[in-house]
Formats: sequence, structure tokens, C-alpha cells
Amino acid sequence: MRLKVVPEDFFVEEQIRFPPGGGPYALYRIRKREITTLEVQARLAQMLRLPLSAVSFPALKDRDAVAVQYATVRGTGPDYLSGPEFTAQRVGRISRPLTPSDLVGNRFVATVRDLSLSEADRLGGRLRVAAEEGIPNYFDAQRFGSRTESGDFPGRRILRRDAEGALRAILAEPMVGDPADVRAFKREAALRWGQWRMLLEIAPRPSNLRSVLTFLCDHPTDFRRALNLVTPRVLSLYLTAYQSFLWNRIAAGYLQARLGPPSGFVEVSGEMIPLFPHLSTRLTADVTVPLPHHRAAYGDPLLAKVVEEVLRAEELALSDLKPRLLRRAYLPRRERPLVLRPADASASPPAPDERFPGQQKVTLTFTLPPGSYATLVVRSLLAAGEE
Repeated sequence: MRLKVVPEDFFVEEQIRFPPGGGPYALYRIRKREITTLEVQARLAQMLRLPLSAVSFPALKDRDAVAVQYATVRGTGPDYLSGPEFTAQRVGRISRPLTPSDLVGNRFVATVRDLSLSEADRLGGRLRVAAEEGIPNYFDAQRFGSRTESGDFPGRRILRRDAEGALRAILAEPMVGDPADVRAFKREAALRWGQWRMLLEIAPRPSNLRSVLTFLCDHPTDFRRALNLVTPRVLSLYLTAYQSFLWNRIAAGYLQARLGPPSGFVEVSGEMIPLFPHLSTRLTADVTVPLPHHRAAYGDPLLAKVVEEVLRAEELALSDLKPRLLRRAYLPRRERPLVLRPADASASPPAPDERFPGQQKVTLTFTLPPGSYATLVVRSLLAAGEE
């Protein structure tokens, strides 16, 4: 099975509940290809000569896809903007910036390639079963771009109050999502840790890392204040990545404790996570599981036991899940549905795959709620049926 062989194989469009119109914010419909949402945000701000905070997106979308999403710009903007990898069409004015709460879902069209004829024949049926019975609502690999190659997370070190360790992860340890120039800098930083002036000279431009290094030149061991110079949104991404990793382990442990042995496994960021058939029938009710947080309440004794075991394995307790090192970044407090059911799901008939001669392709179409992952759905459909 191959997904995202070319960006056009994976299309996603946001479904938005728009605020009242006629206000001081320009609303843009963005179409992007092979560029991250954060990169589009930065380019729009630069083109409009506005601070980054004046351009707001309600959600982030994959680089390796074609995505249609919405953004707001404070003030007046032109009818049309474009760059090498995106276009932005102004479609109206609204009363306030878009926020994550305005996103009601995402519509996906995913072409799955390099399938055998038997795999292709079964895929549509499995999607229908998933729509009826559900699959575990795990976070997928896109959430874990800040995981280091050693398997650790900056967020974990922050919660363990290890400011220097968190900075080492950020400045000197390659992460899954790092571009080539950042990886090259991190190799040097690992060899020359503490040589702040030299590292400042070779740090990528532009980069928030430079403000951190400038501070360390004058305060070489004040790692806590240096850590707080990292952009708050980036720090929040580090925290939520680790929080999501913990949630996946909690959800997997809880399902296994309730339902017994799994029917298969799906790989997520180097971990094999269990799958279970007929979730809606076996759980009998919609179950939500709080994201790990120092104020989270786990009323189900079995769930509370699993949470304690997962945190103990990470050398943490529930009370540690507050980023006391940080001033402006926090762990979100909310609940996540344990079961995911794709809506409005359909599958094309198998067709010859022009990119992999002798193999088949199938196009899957479905809608997911915010925060759920189409890539996980597709891989789960295949993994659940392996024999």
C-alpha cells in the first residue's frame, strides 16, 4: 500500500462554521500544495507587511498534500495573493479571526496505490465497516514531528522540569520534521554545546533559534529563561505532541484492558498500536478519554489505573502534567472521543495503477471531525484485515 505518492493523491478541504460577516477581518480561501500552513502564514504576513499575529489559521494541514483551508487577515487585504506553492482568494469579511472552534470537519479524498487486486477489492467494504463500527481515534504521525530521533520529546523534558534537556532537544537533537539545514545545524550544536557565539554565527536564518542563542551568549546557563524565548506556539506544539503520545498509549491500554487481545496493529511514529473490531458494539456507548492534564478527572477506575501505569512508565505523575518551566505555553484541557467513525464514506471501484504497473488503486472519500487523521483511517483499513 502506498499513500501520498504525489500530493494530488491526498486532498483535504476544511469545513468551517463562519462567524458573522461584515467585520474588520478579511477572509481568505487558501489552496496550497507541498507547503506547511505555518509557511503560508509567514509568507502572507510578509507579502502584506503585517506581523505574523495578524494572519490566523484555525488549523494546520499537511505539507505532502493538496489542501484547501481558510485564513483571516486583520484589516484590508487584496482580492488575490499567490506564491509558488499557494493561492489565496479573498471571499469576504468577518467579525473576528477564525479559531479552532470554527472548524467543524475535514473532507478527504485519498488515492491508495500499489494494491493487490484482493486488497483493492476489500478496501471499500472495510471503509463501510469502519463508518458503522468505528476505529480507535489515535493521533497519527503528523502530530509527532517534534519527536527526536532517539524517541524522546521536548515536551516530556519540559514537564520533567529539565530546561537544559528541553533546549538540547530543540537545538541539538534532530527531530522527525526537521528540514536539512536545521539538521545540519543540530549536528554542530550537539558537538559544540555551550559555544553559543559560534552556534549563533551558523544558526539558520530566519529562525527563532537565533533569539535563544543571542540570550545564551550573555546568560550561558540560564536555560529556563532561554527556553521561554522559543515562540509560544512552537512550545505549545512540543507540549501537545507529547500529550498526544501519552493519550495514544492510554487509549491503547484502556481498549486492551476492556476488550482483550487486539485484532491487528497499525504503526504510528515507530510504535505498533493495537486495533480492535466492532468498537461501537463492544463499547456500547460513545466513550471520551481526557487528554492527560494535571486537572483531568478519570472517573472510570480501569481508565484511572491505565493512566497511572502509562505515566509511571514515563517517570511522571498526573500532578507533573503542568509546564511549570514555561510562562506562555500550556497543555490543553479537553476530552477526545475514543472511537472514530468516518462519515459520508465511499470508495471507487479498483482501477489499474498507472504508477505501479500490475497493481491497483482505489480512491476513498470521507469526512472526519477536527483533530482526526485520514492517514490513520487508511492504514487501519488495511492493517485490520491482514491475516
